[in-house]
Parts: sequence; C-alpha cells; structure tokens
Amino acid sequence: MTTAFVLGGGGVLGAVEVGMLRALLERDIVPDLVLGTSVGALNGAMVARQPDLAVVERLTELWAATARSRDVYGDRPLRTVRRAVTSGTHIYSSAPLRQRLEEELGDTTFEDLPVRLGVCAASIERAAEHWFTSGPLVPAILASAAVPGLLPPAEIDGEHFLDGGLVNSVPVGRAVELGATRVFVLQVGRIDRPLKPPTRPWEVARVSFEVARRHRFMRDMATIPEGVEAHVLPAVGTSSKDDSLLAHRALLDGHGGSVQSRIDATYDASRRYLDDVLGS
Repeated sequence: MTTAFVLGGGGVLGAVEVGMLRALLERDIVPDLVLGTSVGALNGAMVARQPDLAVVERLTELWAATARSRDVYGDRPLRTVRRAVTSGTHIYSSAPLRQRLEEELGDTTFEDLPVRLGVCAASIERAAEHWFTSGPLVPAILASAAVPGLLPPAEIDGEHFLDGGLVNSVPVGRAVELGATRVFVLQVGRIDRPLKPPTRPWEVARVSFEVARRHRFMRDMATIPEGVEAHVLPAVGTSSKDDSLLAHRALLDGHGGSVQSRIDATYDASRRYLDDVLGS
C-alpha cells in the first residue's frame, strides 16, 4: 500500500490542516508521498521533512507565531496601497514569507527529505501546471504560494510562477498518477460550501476561482480508479465568510475564532472521521 497525503491551498485557513495531520499521525498513518499546493506546500514540506507527531507541535507554533506577528499579510494599509500602485500587480511583499521559510527550512532540498514531496505551481510562460520535485524547497514553496494580486509572481531560472491553486488546488489525481493506493485529502473546508453568484466586482474573481478549483477536484475524485482508497478529511470552523481578505486579516488579528481553536476543532472532527471509516 502506498499512502499519499494531499494538502490543498487556502491561505491562513491552512492552519486547519495541522489538526488533520495530528489525527493521522496519532493513528500511525504515515505518508509515502506528500503533495502540496499553496499553503498546503508549506504544511506538506514540514511533514515530509518530519513525518511524525513532533511536526504537529512545530506547525502549531509556526501558525501561532504568524497570527501574532502578522508579518506575512501584515503591512499597514497605506503601504499596501502604495505597493499596489507602484507594482501594478500585488499588494504584499514576498520578503516576510521568504524570511519565515528560510528560517525554518534553510537550504533543505527535496532530495534531503525522508518522504517524497511534490509542490505544485502555475507557470505563466507555459500556461501550465508545474511540479517541483527537486532542488531547494524555499523557492518552490514561494512559487506555489504566490497568490495572484496579493504576492508577486515568483521567478525561478527565468520562469515566472503563480499560486498552484490556479491549476491544481487539491491534487488528488496527481497522487493516483504517482501510484498512491490510499489517499488522504487535507483541505480547508471550501469544497462543500454552496456558492452564490457574485454581487460585487471584487467577488467575481473569487467565485470564478472556486468554480474552477471545485470542478477539477470533483472530476479527479469521480475518476479515481477501483482499488484506490480516498478519504477527504473534514475541516471545522471555517465558512464562506472566511474567504475574503478582510476575514484573513481578522483571523490573523485573533477575531472570529483563534488559529488554535480551529486546529483543535478540525482535529476532533478528523479523529472521529478516521474512527468511523478505519475503526477505533
């Protein structure tokens, strides 16, 4: 049996994936393959580097520190407006995220990891899905997490990349292609939320993105071959209201439920799910 962890994107809501990881690792479910997109690339790299319960504590510390410092999406409003005007493409600098990743991962490469890892990004020049599987981790994660409009495109070897969620937000199909026979999907809870037509111009892009990502995920789930076991772990404590930039800032400010409470709630739900499907 080849076990894959598939970690989807979701910005600061990606903290809930830590609760899922805890539930899995407590049952001694360890991955042979980890695939991550956007924030799932960061969480995925951490578990691929340390596939045991100790990684849960470290990830919890990282997410709590992010919420306290607000350094990744924490610029003052005037500075973000100035950057949007001068750059024309984004409102946040990628420098704080790069610094956080370098402090945690240093010069670690894919080849250094005990578990095989794949990180998804969207190539601008090739208009294609790209999978990083070798070389340094930090540039690959930055490329995978380059949210359009929020962070600048990441440049690697002359090629420019945007957030992997544009092409494969929850890469279940990729796991099957690579030989996984048991897949655990770690996602932030958006999949089952009902969508409503946008009523404001800034909602159009978000709703369009959601239609595309859900279509890809549902298609991949529907075409999983016989003999492959797939489990979508439940996320708790997130809602459609959490998808806006203002909601992300509120979460970082500690409003609307703390990071820790969302991790804990998702852990409880995932533990119950695994008990039901795999036996207690």
